[in-house]
Amino acid sequence: MLLARVEKIVSKDAIIQAVANWGEELTPNAIEVYVSRLRAKLDPAGVKIRTVRGFGYMLEEFKEEKAGQ
Repeated sequence: MLLARVEKIVSKDAIIQAVANWGEELTPNAIEVYVSRLRAKLDPAGVKIRTVRGFGYMLEEFKEEKAGQ
């Protein structure tokens, strides 16, 4: 969901609707846990997920660091 909308805010509700199966109940707190785990895996590769307080999450466009910076 985040990868399909790089640099756009994705609400927790939109993420829940995209990943939950019929009859399965996910809470916004569960999304926070999953995003935290996802961050831990992606951060070493330079991929950043930013929290936009009160709105949701945004996958930031990858920008390669230049040597010496």
